[in-house]
This record gives sequence, C-alpha cells and structure tokens, in this order.
Amino acid sequence: MAYIPIFICLLMAFLSGCAGKEEAAQSSAPSDYIKLQILAINDFHGSLEAETGKPGGAAYLASHLRAAKASAEHSITVSAGDLVGASPLISSLFHDEPSIEVANLWGLDYHAMGNHELDEGLAEMLRLKKGGAHPVDADADGVSFAGANFAILSANMLLEKDQSLPLPAYAIEDVDGVPVAIIGLTLKDTLSVISLEAGSGLFFEDEAQAINRIVEKLQGQGVEAFVALIHEGGSQAGKSFSGCDDFSGDIIEVVNKVSPAVDLFVTGHTHNYYLCNLEGRPVTSAGSNGRLYSKIQMRLDRASGDMRLLSMENIPVNHDVTPNAEVEEILKKYRAYVKPFAEKPVGKISASFSRTANLAGESLLGQVTADAQLEATQKNGTQIAFMNPGGIRNNLDYRGDGTVTFNDIFAIHPFNNVLVSMTLTGAQIKQLLEQQWQGPNTTRILAVSKGFSYVWKSEASEGQRVDMQSMYLDGRPIEAGKEYHITTNNFIAGGGDGFTVLREAKNPVLGIEDLEALKRYLENNSPLTPQYKARIRRL
Repeated sequence: MAYIPIFICLLMAFLSGCAGKEEAAQSSAPSDYIKLQILAINDFHGSLEAETGKPGGAAYLASHLRAAKASAEHSITVSAGDLVGASPLISSLFHDEPSIEVANLWGLDYHAMGNHELDEGLAEMLRLKKGGAHPVDADADGVSFAGANFAILSANMLLEKDQSLPLPAYAIEDVDGVPVAIIGLTLKDTLSVISLEAGSGLFFEDEAQAINRIVEKLQGQGVEAFVALIHEGGSQAGKSFSGCDDFSGDIIEVVNKVSPAVDLFVTGHTHNYYLCNLEGRPVTSAGSNGRLYSKIQMRLDRASGDMRLLSMENIPVNHDVTPNAEVEEILKKYRAYVKPFAEKPVGKISASFSRTANLAGESLLGQVTADAQLEATQKNGTQIAFMNPGGIRNNLDYRGDGTVTFNDIFAIHPFNNVLVSMTLTGAQIKQLLEQQWQGPNTTRILAVSKGFSYVWKSEASEGQRVDMQSMYLDGRPIEAGKEYHITTNNFIAGGGDGFTVLREAKNPVLGIEDLEALKRYLENNSPLTPQYKARIRRL
C-alpha cells in the first residue's frame, strides 16, 4: 500500500504548485482598492513665519508636507480657503506674492478660494493665479511674479452680469485610473465680509446647491468619488487637535443638504481645528496659520469608483524637522526687503493691549483703535468712532522696553481699510448697535470711542437688546432724531459684517487708513498705558 502515500504526496505537490502560481498571479494583478492620501490645510493667511514658541512656519510646513507626500504612492495636497489675505507684513507688503511662491514649493495641488482672496478684488485674485506685475506697485521685489502652479477653484462664485464662473468649479484627479472630483466652494456670505468695492459684480450661490449640481453632472459621467474643499466651518468645545466635542456651526447644515455621494469635506473659515464624522461623512479642519495640517487616508474602490475614510489626524507643524531650504531662501529674500519697514519704531506702551473681549464685548485694544480713529477724524467733526472686531487681527504685546514697531501695528490692521466719516441719526446709531446680533451664532460687538456709552441686555429679543435711553455721548443722552457725526472703516461703511444701516448714512467723507490712524495715535500718546473704563455694559 506504499503507492497510496506516494500518490497523495504527488497530488499535494501538484496542487501546491498550482496554488503557488495562482498566488503569484494575484500578487501581480491590481488590488481591488487604492489608498489615497489627502494632505490638507486651511486659513494660512500668509503666515510665512511661525510665532515665537508656536508650531508653524512656511519652511517647516513644506518639510512636513513633502515628507508626508513622499511616504504615499498616491497623495494630493489641498487647501480650504484664505491662503492669503489678512497677512503679516512679510507677505502683504508684496501683495501676498511670497505666499503663492511658497505654496508652489509645498506642492499644493488644489485650493478653494476663500473670502480673503478677494480683499483686493477679483482682478487681483486672478493676477495671483496667472502671474504678472501688480498694476500699481509693479514687481516690488524686482523679480517677475509667475503666479500659482496650483488650481484655484470656486463652484459658487458667479459674475452677476452673465452668471458665468470666473474660476473652475472643480478638477478631476486621476488616481491610478479612478477619477476623484475635487470641488471648491467659497463662503456663500462672502459679500457680507468683504468690502463693497471688492465684491462689486459678484454673486455667491448656496454652497450645497453648487455641490449637488456638480455631483449630479459628474455622476452622469461615471465619477463616484467626491471631495469638497469648502471655506465654511464650525467649532468644537474640546481642546484635542483631532477632537469633535459638542460640534456646532454652519457647516453642519451644508453637509446635511449635500448629496450623500460626497465622501469628504475639508473645511475652514472659523480657524478652529476638528476632525468630525457627521452621519458617516468626515469633516476636517486644521485650525489656521499653518500650525497644523490634516492627514487623511481614503480608500478607493476600483470596481465602484467610490471612496471611503480609513483614518484622519491633525498633525502639528513642529520644528523637529529641517526647514525646507528653497522656502527658506524665499523668506530670506523677503525678510531683507521688509526689514526697514517692519522695524521702524512708532511709539511705546507700558503693558500689553489684548483684543480679547470681556463679557460685554469690549477689549482694551478695541478701545485704543476706536480712540485712534476718533482722534484722526475729530477735526472733521467726528463725535463717535466704531471699530469692527474682525478688523483687529492681533494683540499689541509688550516686549523688551515697550517699543512698538510698524510691524506690530500692521499685524493689528493688515487690510489697508480707509476711514469714512458720515452722518447718522440717533435712531440709526441704535439700529447699528442692534445689528451687532445676526442670529444665534453670530455676535459682533463694535468697539466704541471714548465719550460714548450704552447698555445691552443679553436676554432681550431681536431688535430690543439696546436701550435707547442708555445711549450717552459726553454725558448727554443720544436723541433719536438728532444727527451725529461718526467714523468707521470702509469695510463696514459699505455694509460689511451685516452693518447695512451704514449704507443709509449721509455725507460720507474718506479719510486716512486705519493703520495710519493707529500709528499717529501711538506717536502722539506714547508711552500708552492700559486704562480700561467700561463704555459698554451688559445686563
């Protein structure tokens, strides 16, 4: 019976050989799935250099992104708006050309246009994409500007005259034969947060409507994997970079309205970090200013073309890597150009002035900026100055001997906003104050200049929060029918931040820039000492 085990042995050897050939064939065939890595940032705002003791910095971010990209077979790098605008002097002095040059070196592939890309208007935003000299300042650094190597997308920004799209709505990324649609969306409320001049002739469609229209079109062409880069966001209550505790914000409504075919939302605008899963769909944000980046791993199904999440994390841009040499060379050049402007002293302070508001909505720095604008326009008859909190972008910190440089104040007012003096009635001033509340999630308390005061009630109904009888100017009640001369900046004078009553003002007169007003105030009042006295009271 010896032949039986020999036969079995031969049979097993044969089967084993066949199995080995089959496994070899399978290993050489394409996998049923493709792993796609997506690296994401948002709200960089030209933050080319890290703040002292904090993560970030364009050269370090470049090293992080390049290393992460090199570690994956398939990887794309994206940004969800506000790459530029409200930028530090090293970028904004050159109309943010340095930030575009640096983003090219990161290997950025796709960027959704944010509201701050329109700070200088559509034509300037298009120049940043296409390249060429600035129409006024030409090539300030003496080198021809080549423009962006990456796609800038906006599916919902349209020209009013013909409803056409000035930018591409989406792009298709071919990932080893599987198409992935990248859709770019701009904040639908952009016109309320940019100047009247910058938004002239533009219209912004609801983000979800625009996404759904494109998804329907592309699904008809066989696309099933969708990524939305959207300059809208939310916030979480927790402190974890990768958390999603008590998540809230306008992005939730957008996601709920969007087709379930969209597999990933990379978001921004709110400057908050979070990694959320809303009804099975990932929603990410990496905070702001290039301090973090999101590393998102997705899986593409070759058969269906669909995509799903594998993992996501927010990674700090720590300085435990070598900064990218090419980016450092660019920064070195612009540092040399900007140094004489940045280091010029403009005054002194005896302590720090914070922009952080108290429960009434006031801050020390808010009072200073409003007082500076009052002082700058009092010769024109201004009695009250109003400053929007979003126009105060940084604290005024005490350092060394208290010297304040031009760079310090530029960090506070980077928008080149112009002061506008105008006439309002007392009733219109009350309406202006009531417009500080715009729904349950939006409150913008204006800083007010010395001499003006009022009381507001937190639990009062809409339109009834400010008591007219509590409004005083230099100790005298504000009268509803009397006219008063006020000053603010051109952004909210055109109805920005929802302060639409200012469009009804009479006798508007342009003045100096808010930055120049603050500079002169420091020159005239140094050393400036914090002396908080409540002008706004909350009941």
